Amino acid sequence: MKNSDKFNTIPGNMVRIQKIVSHPEFKKSMESIRELEKDRIFCRHGMEHLLDVSRIAYIDNMETGAGYAKDVIYAAGLLHDVGKYLQYTQGVEHHIASERIGRRILTDAGFDGEETEAICEAILAHRKKISAGEKTLKSILYRADKISRACYACEASDQCDWSEEKKTPGVIA
Repeated sequence: MKNSDKFNTIPGNMVRIQKIVSHPEFKKSMESIRELEKDRIFCRHGMEHLLDVSRIAYIDNMETGAGYAKDVIYAAGLLHDVGKYLQYTQGVEHHIASERIGRRILTDAGFDGEETEAICEAILAHRKKISAGEKTLKSILYRADKISRACYACEASDQCDWSEEKKTPGVIA
């Protein structure tokens, strides 16, 4: 293998993730969100946020010994807000829209029924407060989504409608 080949190969455990991010419905959703949030002063829901959530969730998964596969964690992180544009345009709560869109994408990406159900359950629950000690995929996604927000450093924090208890108070390690 040439040195340059090392940088062009997708690790075997991330092939399905590449299928998610290249899926036409994922791309359409992300473009719609980007356009609808272009002037938004509050938290955005683009790739930066989705990758932050995925990476934080994967670290949580490893630190707690929860045992979820890397691509399952990343699938949940990448898809948890994918329906946000439907909340803006049609009033559908984004966790519900994200679960519907995510289910189709997961099937096309090759996730099996058990994985799809766990990921979709996590997407549906990512806005509900969950016990801190749980090692479920839904609790990992919930924590990662909340930790990913830098409310303490946000210039629009004083205009945000999130309650103070909901805002991330500082760097969480």
